[in-house]
Amino acid sequence: MDKRVIAFLVLSLAIILGFDLLLREMGWMPEPPPAQDGSVQVPPSPEREPTPALQTGKDGASTGLSVPTQSGTKSGAPASGTSLPTLEQVVTVETGLVRVELSNRGGVIRSWELKRYHTEPPAEKPVQLVYQGGKFKGPLSMTVANADIDKTIREGLYNIEKDFSKLDAAHPVGHVTMRFHDPATHLGVEKQLTFHHDSYVMDVLFAIDGLTESYDIGLGTNFGIVEWGDGFIGLIGSASQVDNKIEKETPEKELERKGTVQWVALQDKYFLSVLIPKESAAALAKTEDPKIVSAGVRMAASGGASSVALQLYAGPKEYDTLRSMNVGLEDMIDFGWFIYGSWTVVKSVAKPIFYILRFIHEYINNYGVCIILLTMGIKLLFVPLQYKSYKSMKMMRLIQPKIKEVQEKYKGDRDRLNKELMKLYREQKVNPLGGFLPMFLQMPVFISLFNVLYMTIDLRQAPFMLWVTDLSLQDPYYVLPVLMGATMFIQQKITPTTMDPAQAKMMLILPIGLTFLFVNFPAGLVLYWLTNNVLTITQQLVTDRFLLTDKSLLAAGAEQSGSTSA
Repeated sequence: MDKRVIAFLVLSLAIILGFDLLLREMGWMPEPPPAQDGSVQVPPSPEREPTPALQTGKDGASTGLSVPTQSGTKSGAPASGTSLPTLEQVVTVETGLVRVELSNRGGVIRSWELKRYHTEPPAEKPVQLVYQGGKFKGPLSMTVANADIDKTIREGLYNIEKDFSKLDAAHPVGHVTMRFHDPATHLGVEKQLTFHHDSYVMDVLFAIDGLTESYDIGLGTNFGIVEWGDGFIGLIGSASQVDNKIEKETPEKELERKGTVQWVALQDKYFLSVLIPKESAAALAKTEDPKIVSAGVRMAASGGASSVALQLYAGPKEYDTLRSMNVGLEDMIDFGWFIYGSWTVVKSVAKPIFYILRFIHEYINNYGVCIILLTMGIKLLFVPLQYKSYKSMKMMRLIQPKIKEVQEKYKGDRDRLNKELMKLYREQKVNPLGGFLPMFLQMPVFISLFNVLYMTIDLRQAPFMLWVTDLSLQDPYYVLPVLMGATMFIQQKITPTTMDPAQAKMMLILPIGLTFLFVNFPAGLVLYWLTNNVLTITQQLVTDRFLLTDKSLLAAGAEQSGSTSA
């Protein structure tokens, strides 16, 4: 009995090892030679059909997938005579802007590095847009409801072919083809990717055969979200534009939006990934964890062979780049933020300010200096309004004795009191709201500038001088916030007020509170506020000493009062 068991085990082992050797000897499973870029490529077998080619237009964008079948006709389905690899492999391609790694397990993007953007010192590595934590679905993953088919597609090993390793100006367009065929289910999937040398946009074409149910094409998990951050402006997570309406709300669990889908995106403050379908689809968004989100599009079942064309954008929130795509992606930079929503009036003011800031930067290659000059320009624009505001506040302070007399005289008759106060204001040419109205009119400008400095990627890692090496981060030594708080204190002390001394002392707490608030703000914002405070103090001192002295105001008020009584 023991001898028979031993013989059985030896024979079984020989069959297991010999079968693999037999296939290699017969040439049915060739050894995969290493590629030049370090990836493992599986060469096609003699029975393999020709590689389908992307049909391109004049601008180099893909317009369709032509897949020859055994009969010589064209179909949207991938070839079934494809020799698939037996080991997982990674293929690396590079353009002028990105370095991408493609995994043949599931035919997904494993890495997407931005060559022109880097992480913060001391690491200073290229920004990675693909989420590297956990076993989540990668970008360009395909999902179906049937668990068995979904597992086959997700864990299947695709065969990858490419016609380039690195693109440049001489070779601006390159193609990568990823094929998968399951002989058990006769399911075939082919993904053709077209890369462009000077673009973050990749043309994608899915060719599917043997699938009779709807399927999802996903951006993967957190693709494009580099940092969640704790800022209170701008939304981080999923977004979509359906029927020309943008929704930026990340769902608590899962969300499906039906209609004409322009795009689906995942975003953070400075980066985003976008999937743009070229045909009818539904927008999907899903939250798996408070900081784990995914998005994609759902394609309806067509039966038989079919193909789906999309575009993928994965890169920075560069305003001009997003605007050039003509699908409304520039609105992902929320210039209109105000309180708990996005206001059109703020956005209409913020965009010109943004253009002016960049215009100044064309001549002065320092965004810190640009912020100072822009703040000075805005301050000059509002000089007339601020002059009137300051004059009204100062006159209100000077006529306080007369106001108290009227209040004491008519304290028992409210109607008469209001009439006499209005008469006094008219005689003295004082508007009790004059000190607040100009400030109210300036609020959209201040908020707009705040949004521009906080939201735009232009200030990311932009140095100013000395210790301020990144205007998008907080001041590491808190010098700017402390100076801002000091200037706010000085401004409050020299600004005319009608408050009683106790209230005035209570208001001195405001600069302290704002200083602690601004400690966590980007240095560019604090620099703007500090510059604005210094200019306001200068303007008030000049106005106080040379334009609106107490004697001149009292004389003007007495003269006006005399002429009115006469």
